[in-house]
Amino acid sequence: MNVLEGLNPQQMEAVKHYEGPLLILAGAGSGKTRVLTNRIAWLIDEKDVSPWNILAITFTNKAAGEMRERVNNLVGFGAESIWVATFHSTCGRILRRYIDRLGYDSHFSIYDTDDQKSLVKELCKSLEINTQMLKEKRIMAAISSAKNELIGPAEYAAAAGSDFITSKIAAVYSAYQKELKKRNAIDFDDMLMLTVELFEKNEDVLDQYRDRFRFIMVDEYQDTNTAQFRLISQLAGPEGNLCVVGDDDQSIYSFRGANISNILNFEKIWPQAKVIRLEQNYRSTTNILEAANHVIANNRSRKKKTLWTENENGPLIHVKEFDTAFNEADFAASQIASLVSRREASYSDFAILYRTNAQSRLLEEKLLMRGIPYRLIGGVNFYARREIKDLLSYMRVIDNTSDDLAIRRVINVPKRGIGAASINKVAGYAAANGLSFYEALTRGVQIPGLGRAAVKTDAFVTFLQALRGKAQLLTVRKLLEEIIEQTGYIKELREEGTDEAKERIGNIEELISKAAVFEETAADPSLSAFLEEVSLVADIDEMDEQESRVVLMTLHSAKGLEFPRVFMTGMEEDIFPSSMSMMEDDSGSAVEEERRLCYVGITRAMRELTMTWAHTRMLRGETRYHERSRFLGELPADRVDAGGPKEKTVRPSSSGPALPSGNRSTFRFDKPFKREPVKAAVKADRLDYAQGDTVSHIKFGTGTVLSIVDGGKDYEVTVDFEKYGVKKMFAGFAKLKKL
Repeated sequence: MNVLEGLNPQQMEAVKHYEGPLLILAGAGSGKTRVLTNRIAWLIDEKDVSPWNILAITFTNKAAGEMRERVNNLVGFGAESIWVATFHSTCGRILRRYIDRLGYDSHFSIYDTDDQKSLVKELCKSLEINTQMLKEKRIMAAISSAKNELIGPAEYAAAAGSDFITSKIAAVYSAYQKELKKRNAIDFDDMLMLTVELFEKNEDVLDQYRDRFRFIMVDEYQDTNTAQFRLISQLAGPEGNLCVVGDDDQSIYSFRGANISNILNFEKIWPQAKVIRLEQNYRSTTNILEAANHVIANNRSRKKKTLWTENENGPLIHVKEFDTAFNEADFAASQIASLVSRREASYSDFAILYRTNAQSRLLEEKLLMRGIPYRLIGGVNFYARREIKDLLSYMRVIDNTSDDLAIRRVINVPKRGIGAASINKVAGYAAANGLSFYEALTRGVQIPGLGRAAVKTDAFVTFLQALRGKAQLLTVRKLLEEIIEQTGYIKELREEGTDEAKERIGNIEELISKAAVFEETAADPSLSAFLEEVSLVADIDEMDEQESRVVLMTLHSAKGLEFPRVFMTGMEEDIFPSSMSMMEDDSGSAVEEERRLCYVGITRAMRELTMTWAHTRMLRGETRYHERSRFLGELPADRVDAGGPKEKTVRPSSSGPALPSGNRSTFRFDKPFKREPVKAAVKADRLDYAQGDTVSHIKFGTGTVLSIVDGGKDYEVTVDFEKYGVKKMFAGFAKLKKL
C-alpha cells in the first residue's frame, strides 16, 4: 500500500519528515490522525525504522484505540511492537518495571478519586482539619494542580509560608504522599510525576527509553500540562526526534491544567524545529470555515493559520434571535422535526451544543414533547443527575411518605450520621411490621438494636415533618427553595468551590427555573402535578439504543466530533462567553479560551450551522436579559443568512464589534455599539516577585506564585489564591504586588 497516496502537499511533507523536531499545526478537520498513522508506516517502509523504536501518545483510550487500529491496518506485520498508548498507560508500563528505584514495590495500587477522597478525609481527621471549612475536594484539587506543575510536598510547603489555608493543604499533601507510599499506592497524577522523577534520578533508565523510542509522536499537543511536557522533553532528548500534532486554536482545557504555552513556544524550546501547517479542511463547507476563521482571528495569543476547503460554499450560517430561551429550544426541536419529516435528514445528522449542562433541560423537554429521540453526551439526563434527584426525592417524600426509595436516598443528605447498619434495622422493622420506611422511622425508640441512633432518626423525622407542614403554605418553587435552604445543599457546594460544584449549582438553579415556569403555566400547580410532569420528562429508558438520535452535549464534549447539522444555542453574553471568564481574568486569556471554544463548536459542523440566542433566559428562578454574544458580532456578514420567515435574524457587521456588558434592561439591541480597543500591556524587564513568593491581587486577594513562564509578549504567572484557587494571568495585566 502506498502511504503517500491521496495526501495533499502539506500532509505529504509532514509524513516524509524524517529526523528532528516537527510541529504540525493541524486545523480542525485537516486529517491529522491520517498524517500521524501514515508517518509511522512511512518511517517503517521507507526508512527501515524498527516498529520497536516508535512511540505514539494521545490522551484518551478511545483515541489510542482508533490510532492502534489504523496503524495495524497500515503496517501489518510488526505493528504490535509500536507503542501506541495514552500518557497514563505509558507511564504505568514504565513504573511497573522501575518504580522500585523510587522506593515502591512493582505491585503498586492506583488510587481513583474515591480512594483519594477517603484517604484525604482520614488524614484531615488525624491532622484535626475541619473539612466543613476546608473541603476534601478543594484539598484534592490543590494537590492535583501542584503535581501537574511538578511541585512536590516540600516545595509546596515552602511556598505556603505563613498562609493558613495553603499551610493546611501542604500538611495534608505531605501526609498524603507518605501514606500513599506506606500503602504502596499512587494516584493518577503520580503516574506522570513519578515517571519524571524516575528519569531525573536514574539516567540509565532514561537512556534505555531514549534508546528505544527513537521516534516519538504526540497527538493533541495543545492539551498537555507541565508534567506531560517535561516527560516528552525527557524522552525526546538532545536528538529531538519529536513530532507533535496540535491546534492552539482548539486549546480549551486550561481548567484541567492544560498549558497552551507548550504549543505556542514549541519553536523556542526546539529552535531547529520544522513547522508545517495543515490548513486544508475536509470536513466543512466554505461558509462554515470562513465563519470560524473570522471569529478566531480576534484572538491575540495564537499561531496564524487560515482554514480553507475545496468543498462547496453550502448554506449560509443561520443566526437566529428569540425573545425567550423557550422559543429558542422550541425552534431547534421544530426544525429537526420538520427536516426529518420531509426526509431531508435523519436524527443522527443533528447535534445541539451548549456552554453548560444546565442548558440541556429545556432542549430535552422540547425534544421529548415532539417525540424526537436523543442521546445526552457528557452527562446524564437532567432529572437523573445526583443533585436533581436528591432535591426531587425530598419533594417526593413530602408529597408521599410511603415512597421508601426516595426517603432512603435523602436520609443522609446532608450527612446525619445514620449508618448503613441503622438503616438496615429500620428497614427490617418496617418489613416485619408491614410499615413504610417512614412509619418505621417514626417509631425509632421501639426498633430493637437501634439504640442511640434513634436520636438521629427522630431528628430526621422532625425535620421532614416541619417541611411537610410548610408545604401546605408554599408554592412548588418556594418549597424547593426552602428545602435547599434547610439542607444547606447549595451552601455546601459553594464551600466546595470546585468546577464540578459550580456545575451542580447551575443545575439546581435550572431546577428552580423549571419550578417557576411550572407555577406560571400549569393548570394544576400542585406539588403532585409537578412531580408527575418531571417524572414523565425523565422517563427515556424505553428508547431503543440502536435507533437514530439527536445528540445533545456541551461544547467541551464536542471536541473531536463532527455532525452534518449543528445548533449552537445560548449565544449570549454572560452565557457564552461566561460571566466568570470576564470577571476572573484581567489578561483576557479566559475570554480567548471561550473564543477557542466557540471556534471548536463552529468547526464541528459539516454542512449546516445554526447559531441561536435569546433576549431573556431564566437563571436561578429569575428572568434575566442578555445581549447577543460578542462572538456573533465577529462573524463575517457575507456568510450569514440575512432573513427568516418567523425568527428575527441578527445581521453581524463586517468588522464584528463586540456588544457591551452591563444593564440588560436598558440596552437597545438596535443601537450600534463601539467597544473601546483593549490596550496591550507592556512587558516588564523583570518581575518584583518569583516562584514561591506571596503576592496580592486587587480582585483575588492574597496568593502564592506557583510558576512564571516567559510567554514572549508577557510573563504568564500562575498563582494559587487563598479564596479563589489557582489562576493563570499575564503579569502586565495582573499587577501583582509582592507581600
